[in-house]
Amino acid sequence: MKLAFSTLGVPGLPLREVLGLATAHGYHGVELRAHPEEPVHPGLTPDERAVVVAEFEASGVEPLGLAGYARVAAPGDDDAVLAEIRGLLQLARDLGAPYVRVFPGGGTEQSPGEADATAARRLGTAAEYAADLGVRILLETHDSHRTGADAMRVLGLVGHRQVGALWDVMHTWLGGEDPAESYLALAPHLGYVQVKDIASADDTTPLPLGAGVLPLGECVEVLSREGWDGWLCWEYEKRWYEAAEPLPGLLDAGREHLARLLNESA
Repeated sequence: MKLAFSTLGVPGLPLREVLGLATAHGYHGVELRAHPEEPVHPGLTPDERAVVVAEFEASGVEPLGLAGYARVAAPGDDDAVLAEIRGLLQLARDLGAPYVRVFPGGGTEQSPGEADATAARRLGTAAEYAADLGVRILLETHDSHRTGADAMRVLGLVGHRQVGALWDVMHTWLGGEDPAESYLALAPHLGYVQVKDIASADDTTPLPLGAGVLPLGECVEVLSREGWDGWLCWEYEKRWYEAAEPLPGLLDAGREHLARLLNESA
């Protein structure tokens, strides 16, 4: 498996410095938080996109994907959501990133069935555009659809190879699924896996990998046992927790922890 980290852990850091951290600490890729407050976002001009591509190529680090914020199950008009996804897909194509992350975002004013249908309709439409661009849309296990079973209700309706799943191990755990259940649900559609660690269900402040309660060893063991050979991406949510320890000083230990789990499960 290949290792990456998310720029959510180093908010606002210039891309060249992010890539320098990846190479210095032995990570193969970077997940880019695609938000206007970050260096890489859909508002970049063609020349700015070319600079991003050149910086990745010079570093030898891979752009794993764009972590976007489109909410495919949210109430409202489809057009704005689809336009947001198209912008993310175009940017991913220009940067050579294989994946775009979207959230479910279903509202309490909808029934689960209505949210599922809304998300599936939008993802089915966006899938055709994604296919033309050679990029895959991944629905993250998050918010209204935090478990693998929740995500599968949508993905089963879509049934398109360009739409898959992003397994956030914290949210499936918070939703009461064990790793084997999550993998079984998501495996046919799995793009990559976001790993992290937290103190408890009531305190989701990011911790160094292995310092919290999330079943990372079980997750890696399941993936290894099933022969899955994709990406593990450390999503350290420093952006939302200013008091959290800075990520750069944790990167070596985090890589070593994941490598140890991979060795133990081999």
